[in-house]
Amino acid sequence: MFKTKRYLLTATIVIFFICFSLFIKQREKSDLPVIAIANYGSHSSLHEIISSIKTELSRLGFKEGEQINFEIADVNFEPTLIMQMLTKLKATNPKIVIALTTPVAQAAKSTFKDTPLIFTGITDPIEAGLINNSPDTRNNITGASDRQDLKLMLKFAEELLPHAKKVGMLYLTSEANDLALVKMMSEAAKIHNMEILLVPVEQTKDIPFRMRTFKDKADFIYVGVSGIIQPALPAIISSADQMKIPVINADSGAVKKHLLLGSYGVNYTKVGINTAQIVGRILAGEKVENIAPIYPSKNDHSGFVSKQKADKLGITLPLYIEHVEILR
Repeated sequence: MFKTKRYLLTATIVIFFICFSLFIKQREKSDLPVIAIANYGSHSSLHEIISSIKTELSRLGFKEGEQINFEIADVNFEPTLIMQMLTKLKATNPKIVIALTTPVAQAAKSTFKDTPLIFTGITDPIEAGLINNSPDTRNNITGASDRQDLKLMLKFAEELLPHAKKVGMLYLTSEANDLALVKMMSEAAKIHNMEILLVPVEQTKDIPFRMRTFKDKADFIYVGVSGIIQPALPAIISSADQMKIPVINADSGAVKKHLLLGSYGVNYTKVGINTAQIVGRILAGEKVENIAPIYPSKNDHSGFVSKQKADKLGITLPLYIEHVEILR
């Protein structure tokens, strides 16, 4: 009887210390700085940015659950829910906020006045009204752009489709990112002596109907890094296939699945790494206003081509294209 009571007492003490230890660890974990990540929705390029942010921060010595915690949310590409998402993230009292895509970053700018705000996955942060050219007015905002070099993309298109002279592109009229993309494409098309057929879109649901504009008019369709247009890629591919028009995308995910002909653009893992390096500098004590935005270099771009899709479209591929991988 005495031994049984002793065993029970010993077991109780052991359980108490285990529970107490877990409580202390959980409390320590909850006291870690929070990195809030506000995402627009589920998309391969955005997931790639987030994944590489976490990987790079861990490499820099900021491991999740040990030095920092993450609070990640998205709105499934529903703009009316952005403010609600940001309010919930603000309640976590984050040390740093990372905002993916232009609509989210624009809303976050008005929500987080004193917290360091890092934009990422944005083509032109100046055009979007997030920053301007003067470092003195940067305040609490900096970030990593995913600005594509569309001159390189059109050079890729020329090598892939030598007879192409007309490029079609959808853009959202209310999206600053898309308007910046239109400007960049117009400038690049002039350099490459190409015509550009711009088709405005008011809402995502308009895309299948608006795609008909390209029939017998565009030699290929380019899909850029638009937060609204990219999620509609399956519908774009379906319409383009019916019209036998090749599609070149900024993101490589669909090409690797052989759903479209090619992709050429910024490596989103690199965009995430650039973002994480900014976050790491802030966590190390550097002031956000002293950190200049990072823009992709030529070496941050890469291309992919689907041989299977080329065969279906009756396209003969060149033997080699610089910085491009041909997927068999």
